[in-house]
Amino acid sequence: MNFSRLRLVTFDVTGTLLKLRAAPGQQYGEVGAMYGVVADNNALITNFKEQFRRLSAEHPNFGLRTGLGWQNWWNRVVKNTFAASKIEFDDAKLDAVARHLLEMYETTACWQHCDGVPAILSFLRNRGLRVGVVSNFDPRLDTILRNNKLRHYFDFVLGSYEFGAEKPDATIFRKAMEEAGGSVAADECLHIGNNAKMDYFGATRSGWQSALVSDVDVRALKQKYPELDENHVFSSLYQLHKRLLEAIGDKLPTSDAD
Repeated sequence: MNFSRLRLVTFDVTGTLLKLRAAPGQQYGEVGAMYGVVADNNALITNFKEQFRRLSAEHPNFGLRTGLGWQNWWNRVVKNTFAASKIEFDDAKLDAVARHLLEMYETTACWQHCDGVPAILSFLRNRGLRVGVVSNFDPRLDTILRNNKLRHYFDFVLGSYEFGAEKPDATIFRKAMEEAGGSVAADECLHIGNNAKMDYFGATRSGWQSALVSDVDVRALKQKYPELDENHVFSSLYQLHKRLLEAIGDKLPTSDAD
């Protein structure tokens, strides 16, 4: 990672900048109970993962490609998550649950900062770098960042739904370079994310530098992704921040002021 050449740094959101306060299935169960839609939370946690994967395959990019639309996409995820519990629910109540969840997931009731987020963002801005977001997300992204007091750190926010393509597609990384303004070269860009396929390889195969933030054991990652450079894998943004400071001959305090 050549920090001295960097002019643009972009971040993924879910699992990189922000993490969920609770598993979606648990949140679904709690909100469902408010409307008299009661199911086992553990089943909902499993069901959500299955339905999210299935809908992502059938209707990519939150339903953009197939014309379903992101709100209907999430409505189906919610309804299918409950339906997979094999319990009959009132359709009108499920619609109300879905609307409630769509609004709630814009707020800090569902999200919190990952470790080291404000510190590394402040550091990058103070170094005069362009900073942006490149995320596979629906149109609520800008609002979520504002509500979590992060939006002001970024020169631009590039979400897959509004752009029309998802990571690891190279077009979204090229668009980020355009959004940065000026003639930024690919090797002057760094993307930071938590998904090896979407973030790390999406960026490196677009000619960018990349860093993977993951709590998965590096040996396990290398076994699955032999091309992965283990020197570019960090357990948190705090650890990545330390590496960047070392590159310029500085150091971070021992405790994170996040």
